[in-house]
Amino acid sequence: MGDQQNRIRNSLLIALAILAINVATNQVFAETLIIQGSTTFVRRLFDTHKGTIEADSKHELTLIPNKSLPGLIALMEGRAHMAMISASLKSEIEALHKSMPGLAYDRLQAHEILSTRIAFGLHPSNRVRKASLSQIKQVLLGEITNWATLGGADLPIRVVLVGGGGGVTTVIESDLLNGRRVQGAHVIYVKTPVQLIQVIEQEPGAIGFAQLALTKQKELPELTTERPLEQILSFVTLGDPTQPMADVIRAARRAAEKVM
Repeated sequence: MGDQQNRIRNSLLIALAILAINVATNQVFAETLIIQGSTTFVRRLFDTHKGTIEADSKHELTLIPNKSLPGLIALMEGRAHMAMISASLKSEIEALHKSMPGLAYDRLQAHEILSTRIAFGLHPSNRVRKASLSQIKQVLLGEITNWATLGGADLPIRVVLVGGGGGVTTVIESDLLNGRRVQGAHVIYVKTPVQLIQVIEQEPGAIGFAQLALTKQKELPELTTERPLEQILSFVTLGDPTQPMADVIRAARRAAEKVM
């Protein structure tokens, strides 16, 4: 009987140990959250800190980088738990409302995570290094079209921007142009920030508006102004965040402190 009791006890201990392991494994990621939106957000924070944020929040994250406006649409259509934006929520709503009026914009809540500076990247051959924001505004509106006006070579200016709801373009149009659209035949729209950098590298007359880290990575010269333009990177929730969302927001803010 003693041996049989020991076998039973050992079997129970093994079963309890397996149960404890399964419970612990299941609790590593309590929930899986789908987050869609800004590619800048993903590049700036998640490319290097996704694992840390998941471990800290205890939630698994499925990231879909597809620009700020598609992220907001996915959130409001129920295809994402949170969106990522790289401009102010007000400016993003204004941009989206033009094509999709009547959605529940009043329920959207922004949760700021970090900021990143916008760089005015130039082709390496361009010798211009300074301009005023007023002059940049004139360039964007097609009122200044040649680098000679800014003290450079007699060369047409080509403005390069990410189209289709990119956060940098939204910041440029809302903060610098007071809601006006960039205009002129000198404007080149690309699909991604990486393509934007490639155009700057190939086009001597280009000025590209991109996240600072990308221009530094490629060692491109930068046009400086009297003050910087910044992107605010935020999560957006539809109404108050649930507990898992709040966990991720807190973990992302802690990770962002290491980025700054």
